[in-house]
Amino acid sequence: MKRKRKKTAAFLTLAVMICLMVKNGAFAVGADEETYAAADREEEASEAEKELESQLHAKAAVLLDLDSGRVLYEKNGGEILPMASTTKIMTCITALEEGDIEEIVTASAYAAGQPKVHLGMQRGMRYRMEDLLYSLMLESHNDSAVAIAEHIGAKSLDLPAAEERTKEQSREAVKAFCDRMTEKARELGCADTCFLTPNGLDAEAVGEDGKKLKHSTTAEDLARLMRYCVSDSGKKDTFLEITRTQSHSFADAEGKRSYSCNNHNAFLGMMDGALSGKTGFTNQAGYCYVGALASGEERFAVALLACGWPNHKTWKWADCRKLFTYGMEQYAYREFAPQMRLDPIVAKNGASKDGNPYHTVSVPVEKAENILPFRLLTKETEQVIAEKRVRQEIDAPLQKGTQVGTVTYYLTDGRGKKEYLAQETLLAAQSVPEKSFVYVFRFLATSFLVL
Repeated sequence: MKRKRKKTAAFLTLAVMICLMVKNGAFAVGADEETYAAADREEEASEAEKELESQLHAKAAVLLDLDSGRVLYEKNGGEILPMASTTKIMTCITALEEGDIEEIVTASAYAAGQPKVHLGMQRGMRYRMEDLLYSLMLESHNDSAVAIAEHIGAKSLDLPAAEERTKEQSREAVKAFCDRMTEKARELGCADTCFLTPNGLDAEAVGEDGKKLKHSTTAEDLARLMRYCVSDSGKKDTFLEITRTQSHSFADAEGKRSYSCNNHNAFLGMMDGALSGKTGFTNQAGYCYVGALASGEERFAVALLACGWPNHKTWKWADCRKLFTYGMEQYAYREFAPQMRLDPIVAKNGASKDGNPYHTVSVPVEKAENILPFRLLTKETEQVIAEKRVRQEIDAPLQKGTQVGTVTYYLTDGRGKKEYLAQETLLAAQSVPEKSFVYVFRFLATSFLVL
């Protein structure tokens, strides 16, 4: 009988232990399968990224989400390198924002003397700004770039007419324009970009602080500049219209000479959804490219620097296709709404509604904003997490709406990396008065009278 009781007790003990283990998750059904599946997805994503990097020719490359501005992939994305004629996307957007497409631009001797590739303008010749912008972006004409920059840069300077300027005066006007481009890049968060020429020709200079400057950018900065041109600028529609045009014919303002420009951005016809782009090449920069593409809801920008030298002219197209394809295959829009419990906090020395000074007063907490859900372009392995920081107690008197904490949201990639998304403020949901002498006296008096 005792042996039977021992067996029964042992069985019950084992049963309790199993229940506790199940409750605590030690035998959670499907947990291992889910963990393994997530790990497999992360491994697949890592392998896809490694394979992409092994196939890219560019020294520096970035794939950017046009909508959020998030870098989705980068290879040496922060390395400072020359960018050749990809410079001209900023020349174009700056001219559109600070000039008028109907303005007449007069060529100076300095502008007319720019090296090939050029329109072939001569000193004193006049053109509509819009026509020169097509010349700039379709044929990448260096003289058009300088004429545009000089025209706009001279507005803030007291200089002779363009056809009468010395080379130094023309350079002064061009520098003013390039300084504005660099300033605009800084405003957009592109701290590693320096514009010394409006056409992208290799250049070096010495800054006012004595530091050496070089016409350069990073792949990340260049992708962000493209994002601004096609998504954020008030002149984005005109920019897209110009850069997507296949050919454009025009004449100088007097109608003496005619010109025809053809778009050299071959990628516009290589992939469905190609939006815009600009090629570039110099001896120092090698082949460069910056472009944008839309595929359904997904929109990407790509930037490539040092993507081969002569005899490897097509490498940039191969790299572009690989990056855009990687983006379309690995990323999709997903919705995230992480929830968390918001426990009440203690109002220290707070007066309870029942009048008892010995009762603890708890104050409900609420969010000030309503930013959920997040709709983001993410990989399957990426998730949004919420981290709460809230005070355990707060001194009374307390006003409703007083900040008591925050909830910060991060995007995680499954490998421990966290990327900040947003923050919500936590507020006290009600007011709480402080325990006063009158409050305590009233309680004591009431208690005494009851006794």
